[in-house]
Amino acid sequence: MLMSITSPHSVASITSLDSGGISCIADQDNVIRPKRTIFRRCAALLKDASGVALIEFAVSLPLLLLFATAGLELANYVLTLKRVGEMAAMVADNASRMGAQNIINDKPISEAEINDVFTGAEMQSGGLNVAQNGRIILSSLQKNEDGGQTIKWQRCYGAGEFASSWGVEGDGATGSDFDGMGPQGSLVTASDGTAVMVVEVHYHYKPIMPVMFMPLGDLHESASFNVRDTRDLSGVHNDENVTVSHCTTTSPENNSDSGNTSAPAT
Repeated sequence: MLMSITSPHSVASITSLDSGGISCIADQDNVIRPKRTIFRRCAALLKDASGVALIEFAVSLPLLLLFATAGLELANYVLTLKRVGEMAAMVADNASRMGAQNIINDKPISEAEINDVFTGAEMQSGGLNVAQNGRIILSSLQKNEDGGQTIKWQRCYGAGEFASSWGVEGDGATGSDFDGMGPQGSLVTASDGTAVMVVEVHYHYKPIMPVMFMPLGDLHESASFNVRDTRDLSGVHNDENVTVSHCTTTSPENNSDSGNTSAPAT
């Protein structure tokens, strides 16, 4: 399309040519220059607010997913920590009740009873699979002949490569250098003629989905209970000839060391 406009106040003529959708201006020197249509369109695009909500959602979605994942992971970690703590308390409570009733002598305890306590803990763990992912350490804290504290015996359950944080079997057998078991400032000690069942539960936590800025480590919980009845403190008997859950092995099922007599196994 060709359109000519002649101005009555000027000798210049403006000719508008429309060829293929491109607008041009011809000035008085017959030089054709394209209109700045593209700049006007860019300016209009910058003022266009349609689709802003969609763009904002696309930008914020990764952050929302990250925070949601972190919240889920933290909740699972806290729940697992609570379950591990409850397991430690349950093992200590059940261990404090061990012993066959005997109206003549103090109640003896056996390796079979200790294994039963560990089996009950595994069954009540709610799928934590402590046998593969953790370790339960049960210690009998008593007084030695010198009046000091000693770990008379110690038994373990689970394949986790964790050691006791407060001592091993035989610590404090003589003298009074061994102060007790527990964190500094909260040591647990045994009184004369009794024992304290000290339990440590170590658990290797496996995240649901790893979040880099949340380095959630292994779980460690403990509990202790004084024995409930008058107990034979000479050691652990093994009349049943069962596998002994020594702490040098991973679990009772993999331990081939067992006693053959009724003498205490310490």
